[in-house]
Amino acid sequence: MGKISIIIADDHTLVREGTRERLEREEDFEVVGEAADGEEAVRLVNRLQPNLAIVDIAMPNLNGIEAAKQIKKTQPNTAVLVLSAYDDDQYIYAVLEAGADGYLLKNVHGHQLVDAIRDVCAGEVVLDPHVARKVVQWFSSLSRGHPVEGAGDNISERELEVLKLAAKGMSNKEIATELGLSARTVQSHLGHIFTRLGVSSRTEAVLRALKEGWISLEHIP
Repeated sequence: MGKISIIIADDHTLVREGTRERLEREEDFEVVGEAADGEEAVRLVNRLQPNLAIVDIAMPNLNGIEAAKQIKKTQPNTAVLVLSAYDDDQYIYAVLEAGADGYLLKNVHGHQLVDAIRDVCAGEVVLDPHVARKVVQWFSSLSRGHPVEGAGDNISERELEVLKLAAKGMSNKEIATELGLSARTVQSHLGHIFTRLGVSSRTEAVLRALKEGWISLEHIP
């Protein structure tokens, strides 16, 4: 496999330079661009189509939440990993609902960021432990609603099994092994789920399914 191509978007030059320096120590990583604001990040992703965009939340011209939303809409194959100093509830939920594939805080260690990048690019959802607790608490406080009419009915039993395993953070390969399927078939099931739910990422699909009561908290770590 080729290198993981990465774009770093942060309005602080020192943060971009430090992140780039750390990532370029990895033989399988290649930082192909840097952006100082959200609009530039979206333009770079559309032009370079990297495997991953690392995005800060507080950026000029276009914040990280809107940038993530636009990136997932125009380049759904580009994973988005938010790296932020903020752990406020409203930012966490907005970022995940925008379709981001992961959310880490800036106090993360370098090796943890490296591991998160590899996990996200393998199709897993990565959340800082503090952020993950907030998400679980959020869903615990939600009352179970009724599914949106027609949406849940169009998801097969097998697709629901795939979604439950995705909620556990399992990669497509791991889901395939668990269910005795090929990785291509798992990807096809996820694509159908995304289309039916009107979402563009595993994270967004899991969030939607949890909100609607199609899966429960016992299905996530």
